[in-house]
Amino acid sequence: MAKNEPFDPELVRELAKMVAETDLTEIEVEKGDLRIRVARKIEQIAVQVAPAPLAAAAPSPVAVAASAPGTPAVPAKGAAHPGAVPSPMVGTAYLRPSPEAKPFIDVGSKVAAGDRVLLIEAMKTFNDIVAPRAGTVTAIFVEDGTPVEFGEALLVIE
Repeated sequence: MAKNEPFDPELVRELAKMVAETDLTEIEVEKGDLRIRVARKIEQIAVQVAPAPLAAAAPSPVAVAASAPGTPAVPAKGAAHPGAVPSPMVGTAYLRPSPEAKPFIDVGSKVAAGDRVLLIEAMKTFNDIVAPRAGTVTAIFVEDGTPVEFGEALLVIE
């Protein structure tokens, strides 16, 4: 921190407020010699779902997050699905290369291993997210321009 710049606790409060309001896990700003990083600890609860026996017309199993008594259970967005493609980073997901372009994929699209399926912007860099295997896109869990977390299921390729 520069000797002539006083520490601004209000800036730290604003950054902490921004982290809390946006569900980010951390934020870092740098201006000259001043560098401030605000982070919060997120506790994750792992839920393991045993696969159901295969049956001819049985629906596929869905992971359900534990909820408080009296509240409806919410399905975990495909996280336990064997064809789920997880996010390799924290950032903003984009389903198209530009706002006026058509999406890379839609539900029902056939993809080959290595095909670009979406972009994740992290630290002002666009990162290609490619299909890890060939198949058909059966679900897309993110919307264009929405934030994603590391490990979050983005889509399902079966």
